[in-house]
Amino acid sequence: MDENTTLMEFPCDFQIKIIGVHTPLFESEITAIVRKHFPATADSAINSKPSQKGNYLAISVTVHALDQKSLDALYMELTKHPDIKMVL
Repeated sequence: MDENTTLMEFPCDFQIKIIGVHTPLFESEITAIVRKHFPATADSAINSKPSQKGNYLAISVTVHALDQKSLDALYMELTKHPDIKMVL
């Protein structure tokens, strides 16, 4: 497989899980990044859950991806956010 080959079929709904430090602005900042790349993402496609002690926040987002390039761009921007610990 070369770098342009993907095992996914597009378009598709794709879920991303983002885990980061639970700051007052974290969820809104992540939502803004997601909507920058996938503007049609509905509020109902974004769910969050704090960790047991409340130090971290897990955000699950389902986006409607048209191609691999769009997903890659989202992942790249998310991983640059200083409060994010993991993107799955």
